[in-house]
Amino acid sequence: MRMSLITAALGAVIASAAVAASPGSAPQPDYKPVTDARLASPEAENWLLTKGNYEGWSYSRLKQINTANVAKLKPVWSSATGVNSGHEAPAIVNGEYMFVSTPHNHVFAYNARTGKPLWHFQREVPEGIGALHRTNRGVSLWKDKVYVGSVDCMLSALDARTGKLLWEAQVCDWETESAYITSAPLVVKGKVLIGPSGGEFGVRGFLKAFDAETGKLAWTRYAVPAPGEKGSETWPQTGEWKDAWKKGGGTMWMPGNYDSKNDVIYWGVGNGAPWLGDQRPGDNLYLASVLALDPATGDIKSHFQYHWNDSWDWAGMNAPTLVEYTKNGKKVSGMVSAQRNGRLYWLDRDAKGTITYNKSEPYVTNTVFTAIDPKTGRPSYNKDAKPHTNETHTYCPSLWGGKDWPYEAYNPDTGMLYIPYNDNHCLTLTGLIQPIIPGTWSAGVDINKLDLSVKNSFDHIGGIQAWNIDSGKEVWREKYPHSWNWGSILTTAGGLLFAGGTNDKMFRAYDARSGKLLWEFPTPSGIISPPSSFSIDGKQYIAVVSGYGVDAQWIQGKMHGLAGWDEKVPEGGSVWVFALGN
Repeated sequence: MRMSLITAALGAVIASAAVAASPGSAPQPDYKPVTDARLASPEAENWLLTKGNYEGWSYSRLKQINTANVAKLKPVWSSATGVNSGHEAPAIVNGEYMFVSTPHNHVFAYNARTGKPLWHFQREVPEGIGALHRTNRGVSLWKDKVYVGSVDCMLSALDARTGKLLWEAQVCDWETESAYITSAPLVVKGKVLIGPSGGEFGVRGFLKAFDAETGKLAWTRYAVPAPGEKGSETWPQTGEWKDAWKKGGGTMWMPGNYDSKNDVIYWGVGNGAPWLGDQRPGDNLYLASVLALDPATGDIKSHFQYHWNDSWDWAGMNAPTLVEYTKNGKKVSGMVSAQRNGRLYWLDRDAKGTITYNKSEPYVTNTVFTAIDPKTGRPSYNKDAKPHTNETHTYCPSLWGGKDWPYEAYNPDTGMLYIPYNDNHCLTLTGLIQPIIPGTWSAGVDINKLDLSVKNSFDHIGGIQAWNIDSGKEVWREKYPHSWNWGSILTTAGGLLFAGGTNDKMFRAYDARSGKLLWEFPTPSGIISPPSSFSIDGKQYIAVVSGYGVDAQWIQGKMHGLAGWDEKVPEGGSVWVFALGN
C-alpha cells in the first residue's frame, strides 16, 4: 500500500495562503475543465459534486465493485492530512485530480490514482475567531477552478492544477457578525453559491451568489425577511421583540440541490436565534424551511416550513433530495428529506418550483409533535416539550435530531432512501435571555448546561434506515448498540451502501437491498465525511476521509458518563482509497 504524508510545512506563503506544488519534475496530470453541462450530467467515473449530482443522491453509477466481490476490497493508498478536528468533506475527483478540504482552512490536491501530493493550500485562521466548528464540508469545481469557503468568511478561487489563489471574496464578517463558513459551495450556471453558519451567535442567515469567473457579488438572499417583505408578517411587528428578525437565525450553512431541467435551486434554512421561540413569537418564516430559488436572482419561488416557531435547534439546513416517486399510481416530481425533527417528508414540486406537502412519517421518536395536518404538514405541539424563557423543558430527539447534517442517499435501482439516523436521545434545557455580543454564544441557553440524556434501557442510538420512497415503508434497519451515527452514506449501482459514522472507526459496506454487512475496514480515526467513488482507466475506487471531532467527539464524551462508552475516539485526518485486488 502506497502511503504519503502531507504536512502544513509544505509551501510558501502567498497573501495569507500557503501553496505547494508536487515535488520532483514529473508533469502534472491533464485537467479537464468542469463545464455547466458536466455538472448537470456528471460522468460516472468522476465525483464532481459534494453529493455526486445536483439532485443530491450520493449515488454512483459505477458497479465494478458489487455485492459479490466487495469483500475483496483493499486499501490502495492513504495520506495523512496532518490536521486534527472533524474532517467532514468528501474527496472530490475530476480525472486524476482529487481535492480534499479539511478543518482550519486547508485544501489538499492528490493524484487520485497514486496518492501523490500535487499541491496544498492553506488560508491562515485569524486569532480570536469565535467559530463553534472550524471544519469544512468540501470544495466545488467549475472550469479550471476549485472553490472553497473558510471559517473567516472568505470564498477563495484556486487554480485546479497548481493551487494558486486566483481571487477571493468576502462572504460575511466574522468580527462584527460572528458568522463563519463551514459549507461546501455549489456552482450553478457560472455562479458560486454559499452561506455562513452562526445562528447561535445571532446571525441573520443568508445565501450569496458570486460570479465564478471574477468573484463579483451577484445577489444576496436573506432567510429572514425584513419588515415589508413577504413573510415578515410571521415575525413580531411591535412590542418587546419587534426587532427579533435582525438577529433571527436561519443560517443557510449546507449546500443545496439544483433542478437543472427546470432551473430551480432548493436550499435548506437553519434554526431560529435565539433557540427559544417565545423571544420571537410567530411562525418565523423562513426558519426550518426549504426554499425554492431562482438561480439568476435569488428570488424565492416557493417554500415549505417543516415546523413553525422553531424552539429546539432543529435546523432544516439539509436540502431535500430531488427524486421521482409514485403518487396515486403515477410518477411525480418530488423531494424526500429526513429532517432533524425526526420526520421523513415527501414534498411535491412542479416545473416552476412550487412546493406542496404530500406526506410525512416519523423515523425516530418525537415527543414534541402531537399531530400533523394531513393537508399542510403543519405540526401541533406538546407545550410541555417546547423550550421557553425561564422554564426547564425536555424534548426528544435532542437538538442533534433524528439526523444531523450528514447526507442521506438515494439509489434509483433499489428505489430506496438511506438515512443515517440517531434515536433514543433527549435534551433538557432551561431558557434564558442572553445579550448578543459579537463572538459570544447567545442562543438563549447556557451552553455548559445542555443536559443530554438517553432513554432507559436503550438498545441503540445510531443506525441506518432504508425506506422505499414509493410505498413509504421502511424496508430494513441496521442498529449500532454502542455508537451514534455521524456518517453520510454513499450508495452505488453495484448494489452497495458505504458508510462510516461510528465510534469504532470502521468503514463498512452493506447490501443495499437487504442491509447485510458485507465488508468492513478499521481506519485510524472515526469517519464523519461522505464517501465517494470514481474510476480511472476502467478501475473503480472508493474514497473516504477519516477524522473524528466536533459534535461527534463532544457527544462521545457525554456518552462516557451516560453509558460507560470510551471517553474519546482518536483524532487526526487521513484520506483512504480502496479498490479490488492489489
